[in-house]
Formats: sequence, C-alpha cells, structure tokens
Amino acid sequence: MNRLPAPIDVAVIGAGAAGIAAARALVKAGVSVVVLEARDRIGGRAHTIGWQGHGLDLGCGWLHSADENPLADRVEPLGLTLDKTRPPWRTQAFNLGLTPDEQQAFGDAFDAFDERVAEAARRGEDRPASDLFVPGDRWNPRMDAISGALNGARFAEVSTLDYAAYRDTGVNWRVVEGYGALIERLGQGLPVVMDCAVQRIDRRGSTLKIETTRGVIEARACVLTLPTSVLAAEGVRFDPPLTDLIEAAAGAPLGLASKLHIAVAGAEEFPPDGQLWGRTDTASTGGYHLRPFGRAMIEGYFGGDLAWGLEGEGEVAFFDFAASELSDLLGSSFRKRLEPVSMSMWGADPWSRGAYSHVLPGQADPATGARARLRRPAEERIFVAGEATSPDFYGTAHGAWTEGARAATEALAHLGFETRPVEVEA
Repeated sequence: MNRLPAPIDVAVIGAGAAGIAAARALVKAGVSVVVLEARDRIGGRAHTIGWQGHGLDLGCGWLHSADENPLADRVEPLGLTLDKTRPPWRTQAFNLGLTPDEQQAFGDAFDAFDERVAEAARRGEDRPASDLFVPGDRWNPRMDAISGALNGARFAEVSTLDYAAYRDTGVNWRVVEGYGALIERLGQGLPVVMDCAVQRIDRRGSTLKIETTRGVIEARACVLTLPTSVLAAEGVRFDPPLTDLIEAAAGAPLGLASKLHIAVAGAEEFPPDGQLWGRTDTASTGGYHLRPFGRAMIEGYFGGDLAWGLEGEGEVAFFDFAASELSDLLGSSFRKRLEPVSMSMWGADPWSRGAYSHVLPGQADPATGARARLRRPAEERIFVAGEATSPDFYGTAHGAWTEGARAATEALAHLGFETRPVEVEA
C-alpha cells in the first residue's frame, strides 16, 4: 500500500511483531485497518539481512521459551527452517580464560544470585537487582556483563521485581533463515504504508486525527506499538498530552544490546555453536558466538554501557573492540583472519533508540508499575502494545506478538466487534 486510506476503524502504528500481530487479528475480524510504518521495511527490531546465501539477524535471533512461543509453530508452515541446537551461553570454548572449575563456580554464583533476587521479589521488594550481589565477589562484574545481554543494562538499573517476573522455560530455538525473515513473512499481504512516520495524534475530536509524513488519517482507535524510548522522548506528540503514558514509558526504557557479525578465515578449527567471553573481570566485555549454524563467522554481542559507548564511536569501534578481545584470547595474528560483515546500531536508530526494555527500580509493581500503566488504554481508543507491555515475556519478539494480539482484542471490544481473545492464525 502506497497511500493513506480514507477514515478507518483502527490505525496500527508500527509494523514490528506487535503491530503485525495486531493487524492480522484486526483484518481477520473484518474491521478496516492500516499499518503505519516509519521505516522502509516491516519487522521493527526483528531484521534479517542476507550474506552469502545466509540470513543474518541484526535484531532478535532466538525463539525464547520455544516450547510455549506462539511463533515457533509458524516457522515451518511458512517454508522456513527451525533449528533446535542448544545455545552455548554457559560454555567457554577451549576453556580460555576460565578453567572448568571456574566456569562451574560462576554458574553456581549466578544461580545463587537469581535465587536471592527471586526471594526479594517474593517479599515484594522493588529495588536494584545489584543490591543482591555478594559484596566484593569476583563474579559481580561478569554478572553485569551477562545483564548487558539479558537486559541491555547493568543490574543496578534493573528492578528485582521485573527481573524476577520474566518467565523462561529454558527452551531456545532459532530460525535458520532468520527471525526477521519469519516476522516479514507473517506481515505479507497486510495493508502497510511504509516510509510513513507518525508525528502527532490529535485526540480532541470524536475520531483520532493521526498526522504522518504522508498526510493525515482519521481512525476510531489506534494500536500504538512504538518502543518505550521513542514514546518517552515524545517521538510522537499527543494533543492533549498523555502524561501518564510518557511517564510510564520512561520507567521502562530500552537498554542496548548490539550485535556484530564477523567473517572468519579458517573457522573450521572452532566448534560449531561454541561460545567465548572476552574478559571475566569487567562488565565491559563482549560475548562471542562461534560458528553459529556452523557458518564461518562469529556473532559478537555487546550490552549496556559498553554498547552505548561503542555506538557513540561508530561501527568501526565495535570491530576494533571485538578484534582486540578475540586476539587476546586466540593470539595476536587472529585479527588478520577477521572481516566485519554487519553491525546493528539500535541505539542510534531513531525509530528504536535501544534494543529491548527493562524496568527501573521502584517502577515495577505489577499493578501500578511501568508495564501495567503502559497496558492501560487511553480513552478506550489508544491501545499500547509491544515487548515492553508484556508482564513476563518482555524483551522478546513473541512477547510483542502476544501483546499485539491482546491490544487488538481490546480495540475490537471497544468498537463493538469480537470480544473474546483473538487467535492470530499463521
């Protein structure tokens, strides 16, 4: 779709996983709908690019909690390939930098930390998760490095209540062709207008007047699936302002997790789907997935303060940092075997301004905290959805997907259509 339609029932703002799920449910229910997308593609933070016949995910790459993930059953019917190889996250290839006993000690320390956080959450404590570190423990910096990958931020910025609320079945699968490729296929055939950034929503009249870079459209309701960091920065203005929504979005900001793909000459010496961490004494270190899917490459992961700092220096800084850490582990000549392929820059992307959400300490009460407030519709016609509104699968594409379907159900009930939960078909 290239042009804005006439007045419609529901405008969906954003064509990521949440927006696509909402649009599919609304189309199925028979209401008039349009999806307004600022980028020139669909998928949002699920984005796959091609490299030598492979799909490389710049955003989400794992079907987390795959045994419950509603997107897992949609992979193969769409002609894509499901890979069930176990992730290497708790290993250190070649025992570099850590002996097997030290790896076990770190795993035990992290498990004990998780349990202390869970206990604090059961007591209703909403405070920095880092409060539950053992003072002076050698593993604290490494745990913050892991938090960079899990939350996009150090544990000092993450609420105990929110961290403990995440539900993980421990089953993690991948789409060989790319998670972004899956979301893109699920969005095919929907009424999406791309290169159409929403700038202002005028809610003073009986219909919403949505001002975009392609013109104005009127809608009876909207499903708003923009990232919290965009909402908090008022990337879309509301008239009159929606102060509670903006404040709630600020309480659940996007952290940053950046991904670097590196081609490796002579990669056969490395185990397929192996893992290395650069350093053990600092949070400012990268994680390196060796030969994902057996490919001759390395996926580097950088989170939190490290990722923000490297993004500020530009894409080259990520490769220089990764090449230095890998050379320290594998020998000074290793750098000559590396070539950068692609880099995500989600923090610098004006339509995301980060990777995925975490809730700040003091903002995570399940009834009155940031995520709960984001889920509340405004005037029963502005319905917010995305990974940040998911109470237990936040930070994931399937969390966004289920929330998009939830928001569509609420919009339909407001419009007097279907009122029972909508099952979004494959």
